[in-house]
Amino acid sequence: MKPTKTAALAVIASVALFVASAQAQEAAIRKNLTERLPQMGKIDEVGKTPMPGLFEVRVGTDLYYTDAEGNFLLHGQLIDTKRQQNLTEERQEKLLAIDFAALPLKDAFTVVRGNGKRKIAVFEDPNCGYCKRFERDLQKVDNVTIHMFLYPILGPDSTEKSRNLWCAKDKAKAWLDWMVRDALPAAASCDSTALARNVEFGRKYKITGTPTMVFADGTRVPGAIPAQQVEKLLAAVKQ
Repeated sequence: MKPTKTAALAVIASVALFVASAQAQEAAIRKNLTERLPQMGKIDEVGKTPMPGLFEVRVGTDLYYTDAEGNFLLHGQLIDTKRQQNLTEERQEKLLAIDFAALPLKDAFTVVRGNGKRKIAVFEDPNCGYCKRFERDLQKVDNVTIHMFLYPILGPDSTEKSRNLWCAKDKAKAWLDWMVRDALPAAASCDSTALARNVEFGRKYKITGTPTMVFADGTRVPGAIPAQQVEKLLAAVKQ
């Protein structure tokens, strides 16, 4: 039996009412939270969560939870106990995912080993002891292209060393000389604004420690993992 015109109109009206209600709730949340908690910053997104009556409020990559009127605010983890899933963690992983194709490679230098077929990006501070250990172990990984982002976050000396490395005639050689052979980079100067852009990029994506690796499929791995684990992760990526 075909639905009648009246039934169809009723469905359209119901959908319109639902949309209007959702828009009104979002407007109320935005208005009340912005007025009452201006220190939160600009609200980028408001949406429903699987929990009835609870809304997600996104400010940058920070997640908050509130009621339909913005009268109460929570900052913590939302857990789906039935499915044993951390919904907050899953959402943040999506927000912080780094599209490899969108990486600002002009602000990195490249180290190629073997055929260079496999690709990773690495964010490192030249004064990071874990990075030095990682770099020495990374020498065992072959047939890889490494996009190295200098990420000076450990103080003024890190910035100075990063500038000297970035301005070196052969960036890759100067980097390995320092990180693997402890040969200080020679003083050099050039346009090093790329370093500031790298730091800003890292802040945007909450890269809080070094080394941090990004694989071609967007997998993000913090810490000085061993070469064997790097190999496993590279093997899992369709290049």
